[in-house]
Amino acid sequence: MKLQVLGMGCTKCAKLFESVKKALEILERSDAELEKVEKLADIAAMGAMLTPALAVDGEVLFAGRVPSPEEIADLLKNR
Repeated sequence: MKLQVLGMGCTKCAKLFESVKKALEILERSDAELEKVEKLADIAAMGAMLTPALAVDGEVLFAGRVPSPEEIADLLKNR
């Protein structure tokens, strides 16, 4: 599973990155790949109109907010 936090380095983007890391710990998913995407052109190419956003395997799941680690874990459970 490839997770991408989309954002240009703002505070909320950093919070989302940490929340995703915690969600992966909750799910015990050490096999997941987590990366930041900070270039505006790359973010726009993925279809995210608001940041921060989270994409999983190329699909943007949400944008414009920072959900809790538990909410992220629920989204990722069946992926």
